[in-house]
Amino acid sequence: MLNDYLLQLKEILEITIKEGASDLHLSANYPPMLRVVGRLVPILNQKKLFAVDTWGLAQILMTEEQKTRLLKEREIDFSYEFENRARFRVNIFFQKGNISIALRLIPIKIKTIEELNLPKTLHKFTKTNQGLVLITGPAGHGKSTTLAALIDEITLTRAEHIITIEDPIEYVFSGSSRCIVDQREVYQDTQSFARALKATFRQDPDIIMVGEMRDPETMATTLTIAETGHLVFSTLHTNSAYQTIHRIVDSFPSDQQNQIRIQLASSLFGVFSQRLIPRINGGLVPAYEIMISTPAVSNLIRENKIHELPLVIETSSDKGMISLNQNLISLIKRNEISLESGLNYSLDPSGLKMLIGY
Repeated sequence: MLNDYLLQLKEILEITIKEGASDLHLSANYPPMLRVVGRLVPILNQKKLFAVDTWGLAQILMTEEQKTRLLKEREIDFSYEFENRARFRVNIFFQKGNISIALRLIPIKIKTIEELNLPKTLHKFTKTNQGLVLITGPAGHGKSTTLAALIDEITLTRAEHIITIEDPIEYVFSGSSRCIVDQREVYQDTQSFARALKATFRQDPDIIMVGEMRDPETMATTLTIAETGHLVFSTLHTNSAYQTIHRIVDSFPSDQQNQIRIQLASSLFGVFSQRLIPRINGGLVPAYEIMISTPAVSNLIRENKIHELPLVIETSSDKGMISLNQNLISLIKRNEISLESGLNYSLDPSGLKMLIGY
């Protein structure tokens, strides 16, 4: 029986890759579903799955240790490599007592900044020697892919020791003759993000990538490492540079927030906030905001005037910064996205209307 599920899984994963889907969903009482250009569509000629089917497919994906964890914790994250053709970030979880599976496709080849249609300013983020670089945006909008492009560029251009801490490992970096990349997966290679981060002090890293800053302990350790002369990359689920600073500061008790602001002011290098928007001619195009730490930005963070950051971003194009609305206007004028899409994805639609003269 499991062999039948192995063949079915292989067929479904091959279709996922062929269709260029970002995600595959396997849930009881539904046929296998793909997310293509942001929309869910059923895979043609695939029958509705039952609870026994999703459990059978889940068993093919998991090791015995992972099955034990799933049954204990009721959900699990891990990566799955498919025939050296692609990797998938897998989340298996219980719903109404049955198994559901969400798989995110991770291509084997890491795309460059240019291939992702990202701004040249991001090359600056790969050339600095120390500080904190944050890639932010909603879930499923390309943060991991952008982060992988930055790390991969470093492996090809610098001689550094890079340590990544991920849950799970997504893109695999091959490194180079000059660059060592050690990738650590939470639960497999370390017990937690915070524990792995503290251990890096004894591992002689130059660059550290933290898959996600999920809790205050991880945030605090990340800031400390960035302050001690290391270059640190991480991600957050926030919609703008302004929200990112607020999220970090507000994660701590009020009596610690001033110290966190001081650490952020001294260690932050830049924030790149992105989202993926449907393109008029098909596909997705990134829209983004860039904030680079300047004396003005550092002072506003230190003095708790975070609400003034958007104005600094809008008026600092000469420093490589750009606001989301400014980038959206550029995309609209180039007929890459519709005005409707721009307004839907803007954090300040009325401001966008004013800027575009609508």
